Amino acid sequence: MMQFRDLVVRSRSIRRFDESVAVKDGVLRGLVELACYVPSPKNLQPLKFIALSDPDRSRALFPLLSWAGYLADWPGPEAGERPSACIVMLGDTSIASEFSIDSGIAAEVIMLGAAAEGLGGCIIASIDRPALRSLLHIPDRYQILQVLALGKPLETVVIDQIGEGDPVSYYRDLNGVHHVPKRMLADILLDFSDDPS
Repeated sequence: MMQFRDLVVRSRSIRRFDESVAVKDGVLRGLVELACYVPSPKNLQPLKFIALSDPDRSRALFPLLSWAGYLADWPGPEAGERPSACIVMLGDTSIASEFSIDSGIAAEVIMLGAAAEGLGGCIIASIDRPALRSLLHIPDRYQILQVLALGKPLETVVIDQIGEGDPVSYYRDLNGVHHVPKRMLADILLDFSDDPS
């Protein structure tokens, strides 16, 4: 069984997929079900989801998403490299008015679940929300939070360790390998115990 740390390290944002490999409905439902068990402030559980694995609906959704802000010259995955499934995450405003904690926890747990299934994914918040609402007939009471794009990874993503002050922009090298700079433990774990103030 994969160690949890290895699963976290392997669960990178994937932006190119093997579109010919379908994500089975049972797998997609299982990933959404993981959100049933995550912590929620006041245990309100205000998140709702729309799971899309139908190729026609996925194709209609694709142009409503923006991909990889740091890769300014890249418009997103080409045909054949697009996600084969998506999960639209909604916040039910009849239950709560704030969803940031719930959505972050649920999105990461779903991404970890996807990695455990051998899938990759990308959490996308840059969305044409009015068009998505119209496309999927989403009632006004639901706030559109994120789209989780899923599929079989078609790219290699590596982590580059960086120090304080180094750039955090991800990039692709000449071989198409996607590099993600990450701060290391020494830069994020603070200790103020010796501070006289």
